[in-house]
Amino acid sequence: MAVLNILHVLRAPVGGLFRHVMDLARAQAERGHRVGLIADSTTGGERAAAAFTALAPLLAHGITRVPMSRSVGPADWKPVLHTMRRASAARADVLHGHGAKGGAYARLAPGNRRAIRVYTPHGGSLLFSNETLGGRIYLATERFLLRRSDLLLFESQYSADMSQTKVGTPPCLTRVVHNGVSRAEFEPIVPAPDATDIVFIGELRELKGVDLLIDAIASLRRKGRPLTATLVGAGPDRDAFVAQAAEAGLSDVIKFPGAMNARQALALGRLMVVPSRAESLPYVVLETAAARVPLLTTRVGGIPEIYGPLSDALLPPDNADAIADAIATAFDGPDALIERTRALNERVSRLFSVDAMVDGILDGYRAALDMAQAEGRR
Repeated sequence: MAVLNILHVLRAPVGGLFRHVMDLARAQAERGHRVGLIADSTTGGERAAAAFTALAPLLAHGITRVPMSRSVGPADWKPVLHTMRRASAARADVLHGHGAKGGAYARLAPGNRRAIRVYTPHGGSLLFSNETLGGRIYLATERFLLRRSDLLLFESQYSADMSQTKVGTPPCLTRVVHNGVSRAEFEPIVPAPDATDIVFIGELRELKGVDLLIDAIASLRRKGRPLTATLVGAGPDRDAFVAQAAEAGLSDVIKFPGAMNARQALALGRLMVVPSRAESLPYVVLETAAARVPLLTTRVGGIPEIYGPLSDALLPPDNADAIADAIATAFDGPDALIERTRALNERVSRLFSVDAMVDGILDGYRAALDMAQAEGRR
């Protein structure tokens, strides 16, 4: 493939979306492409700043950060114009937006007709429903932006199906390219000497089901099981979850250490629980499986695509009792979980690599660029 000028646009440099963009940008640069990033300047904190600093020397088009609001507002024109100027300066072949805001900025930026506009939702607007006013606004915006899209890259078949149902049939190319993890992440993780029974890693918000996990732990402790837990992450509902744990008398047995690296966090518990109410294709499930840490998670989003023939073990969402029962079974009879951990590790190793992810995305770019050339745009 010829060397491409690629500009990635994202809003908040946190979570799985941020990891995806960083892995992708690094790998594309290492393959000889000229890459740049645009991200929000008001979120991410020191961890994001350090990650950007480490990546910047590899990126021919550098990293710029400008304020980007989470909600739609009049200030959105500023990052749109910034994206336009950066795309022009870089002579971008590819403008790749990630998440609802990044996807909007990349596709709305005027000028540079030769660049293809690529969008990866990462859940984003697809998690909204047409049953609410806010959801209808976001999904109507997605429908409008389809007209300015050359390629939609979905990280799961689930997301592709949701887009078809909620947004409509796209007039452009579409591909499903699963997220992937690196070979280094398959080094097994051993629990720390002071590890708690359970660990959760993710954004501390209701959508992730943290309240359900706290309820499940409270229920099991009432039945005489002295469980402990570490809930790793930050988010808008952290204070509510701390208060919920205190009200249940669990302040001494549930820790909230804040956000940290996933592999560091995985060593803090013996059993990983992902109780999400909704997901796309969560990196934390791939990371846990790669590290051979025992895992319980729900049947939501693209998680069944990760589990494949092992999907019978997935839990129903929004069900604290099911979570409690699964935790009890895991500690009472661990043999089945140990075997499932081994099988899931092998499946992720075969099917969910960073190299396969990057190959699939670059193949998608090439197909969209060829189509743009055939249309006389390049």
